[in-house]
Amino acid sequence: MKARDARILLTGATGGIGRAAARTLRAAGARVLLSARSEGALALLARELAAAGDGPPWVEADLCDPAQVRRLAQKASTWGCNVLVHAAGAPAFGPLAAETPEHMAAVLNTNLLAPMMLTQAMLPHLQRQDRAQVLLLGSVLGALGLPGFSVYSAGKFGLRGFAEALRRELAGSGVRVQYLGPRSTRTGFNSAGVEAYNRATGTAMDGVDVVAAALLRMLEDESAERFLGFPEKLGVRLNGLAPAAMDGSFRRHGRSLATLPDLKERTEP
Repeated sequence: MKARDARILLTGATGGIGRAAARTLRAAGARVLLSARSEGALALLARELAAAGDGPPWVEADLCDPAQVRRLAQKASTWGCNVLVHAAGAPAFGPLAAETPEHMAAVLNTNLLAPMMLTQAMLPHLQRQDRAQVLLLGSVLGALGLPGFSVYSAGKFGLRGFAEALRRELAGSGVRVQYLGPRSTRTGFNSAGVEAYNRATGTAMDGVDVVAAALLRMLEDESAERFLGFPEKLGVRLNGLAPAAMDGSFRRHGRSLATLPDLKERTEP
């Protein structure tokens, strides 16, 4: 779908990638309905974007609340949405032993269950459109599990599986389902621990505009799945063919995780 024909509901709009996506999509001619949890942050973003034209509409919503998901879906349907972009997400980094059940549940609710529920709520409306798209912003870590990201990867692996299964379920309909997997990206999403881990392991990071540009390309070329970065794209391919054979490639990541000072403090009694 050409950007100029798109009416996009963008979740996670006030995050680093979300803000870049909103700017990029609007600059390409798309109309965008912003959504995030903070009313103040949404109003501020709308004012910033208004400097480049008419300010976009926005809806405050907590996607972990089923009632608010239904309300958002109703508002987006009434507005005429034909593209749903899931950019909302929650971080999780560190040894599994340092996680709490409450944090694991919150991360999985935000990164997996919330986009599933919103997609389900929007699907009847999207299926009534001549053409519609659901674009899920995942991660390379949805296809390549790394030490320190067990909880985060669980959600993103699930999101990728959801996208793949729903794409096949809706084959032949007017609704395209897509999965975009960025590699590590420079945003406030990253903790100091993630930054130190990336330095220790030599992990490259992209800017948010790289991800936003890739999202725009996917919108317009309607590709089913895309991962960003090298060697990450190669790692995804090899891991898909022989995951166990790849285990030794990440020993450095495991050693780096164990030696990060802030994480060591969290896991010691």
